[in-house]
Amino acid sequence: MHPATQPPRAIRELPDELISQIAAGEVIERPAAVVRELVDNALDAGSTHITLRLLAGGVRLISVEDNGVGIPAHELPVALKRHATSKITSLTELESVGTMGFRGEALAAIQSVSELSVLSRTANQDSAMLLDGRSGELQPAARAQGTTVEVKELFYSTPARRKFLKTDNTELAHCVEAVRRHALTRPEVGFAIWHEGKLVEQWRAQTIDAASGEDLNKQHQAALDRRLADVLGDDFLENSVAVHYQSGNVTVVGRAGIPDAARSRADHQFAYVNGRYVRDKVITHAARSAYEDVLHGHRQPIYALYVEIDPTRVDVNVHPTKIEVRFRDGREVHQAVRHAVENALAVPRANMLMANALQNHELPMAGTFGAGGAFSDAATLGVSTPPTWPNANWQQAPMPLAGTRVSDLGALWQPTPRTGLPAEEQTAQSFAPSAFSAANTPTPSLQEAAPETWPLGKAIAQLHGVYILAENAQGLVLVDMHAAHERIVYEQLKTQIDAQRISSQPLLIPATFPATAQEVATAEACAEALQELGLEISTLSSKTLAVRAVPSSLAQGDAVALARSVLAELSQHDASTVVQRARNELLATMACHGAVRANRKLTVDEMNGLLRQMEVTERSDQCNHGRPTWRQLSMRELDALFLRGR
Repeated sequence: MHPATQPPRAIRELPDELISQIAAGEVIERPAAVVRELVDNALDAGSTHITLRLLAGGVRLISVEDNGVGIPAHELPVALKRHATSKITSLTELESVGTMGFRGEALAAIQSVSELSVLSRTANQDSAMLLDGRSGELQPAARAQGTTVEVKELFYSTPARRKFLKTDNTELAHCVEAVRRHALTRPEVGFAIWHEGKLVEQWRAQTIDAASGEDLNKQHQAALDRRLADVLGDDFLENSVAVHYQSGNVTVVGRAGIPDAARSRADHQFAYVNGRYVRDKVITHAARSAYEDVLHGHRQPIYALYVEIDPTRVDVNVHPTKIEVRFRDGREVHQAVRHAVENALAVPRANMLMANALQNHELPMAGTFGAGGAFSDAATLGVSTPPTWPNANWQQAPMPLAGTRVSDLGALWQPTPRTGLPAEEQTAQSFAPSAFSAANTPTPSLQEAAPETWPLGKAIAQLHGVYILAENAQGLVLVDMHAAHERIVYEQLKTQIDAQRISSQPLLIPATFPATAQEVATAEACAEALQELGLEISTLSSKTLAVRAVPSSLAQGDAVALARSVLAELSQHDASTVVQRARNELLATMACHGAVRANRKLTVDEMNGLLRQMEVTERSDQCNHGRPTWRQLSMRELDALFLRGR
């Protein structure tokens, strides 16, 4: 009989066990979800070491042992009831929750679909107490202070759910990933994972001593770096840069991978909000937008970012799994994350490697330049603040851009022909030799600085008119001169444009287009933000918008496409990235045409001038298209090519 033809049933209350099983469907979808909830509770209990034991990928057994404060004996039966928790007691505490758990649903949901027992002891109890979840029996048992929660035969009471589980190895991998996400944000806690009696993973607790007199922030950062290396591998630490940024109510720390370390999958992207692992579109979009200018193709960046924000400005009570959050001001968080990653990636990697080497006394200290060309002590050099290298005055002087359109800027970077050369060679070259030469600069000449302290080394030759070969303290540096110069010109153009306020140019004939209700609402609500971006969009009807003005630099572009993109971004994120992206595409094209071409013969001074300029140009490790501009071959790698030392 079709359900619609069946006689109507009476409305009745569901039994408590069925209610718990329905709730378990939202919270507990696989063994990894049980692990996540139990580890959350262990961390809230102040544990410094957590041990996870599994059988059959967590289907037969999940046991989480901790050394936290424990649960008093009289509270054990209450702990298994629905909506019972010690984390919050009022709406005010819910709106500013700082614990990992708070919903009071996990243990009740787990108990409804498994055989659960809790063994716990507090500091002032003579013995531990064991609670059987099925019978409710409470009896003494042996255990040190802390809590052990055992979950056996998961989904035995709902066999249909059990059929949807994957193989034991797959479920084990998900359980390990759940613990790994916790381990990445709690370096002061040790974790051990056992499966079928074998140790699978172990991450030892990192020491943070508040009584040592050292800066706690530095201790925590060092501990976090060690934990990142332990969990994600030493390669992650070597191929990433430190992130530390604060803007208003938002602080962003962690590490962002260099563009060369990008992967084909987004499996090394970890974002945390107040210590909680989240999958948030605002943070993901902000991080991705920070890589737009340096990432090649559709590669996915790697990063571990930790966002600290006032708990009252973020809602964690969005989803039963607590993996989604909602920000009061998403634009504030988006801008903070994007600027944090952008600033970290802006420092040329060669400078950071050199600063590390100087700080670790791996290189000679003489000849290290500080600000203004003065020599400075290497002790003052930090990873986040690399030394300022001497400027090579080979680039043409910037010109004021007031009243100048982007389409006219190409005149500033046109090739300067060299007299007496064939026309085809004049076309191939980019700048006059005097523009590259470091000899004309009033700053200390290149010969005054020790070459071993130059991050990109001293130029020694040019290969086929395409690559510059340079020698530094580590070995050999190969530079793609066109790609490097393209980035330098591009960054200079961006700096000149950024020095001006975005000006708008009215359209002679407004561009109208049919708009959705969402686009109309966004245009009306965000009129001021649109004006700041140089856009004027007015409402003609409930389904039609008109673009009356666009940024002057984009006057020749598609006004409707730009308006649609900005409105779409503005409804979700920070729309300024759309205008910047469109503007940067034009500047990148100009920079490509204005950069030094292949087969252009450079003198040694010209090559050194290019290298020195790379060292002071942001994001000079990649060209405008995301390809690398230089590569380092160490002496060890060169020796290996010729089997030296074997």
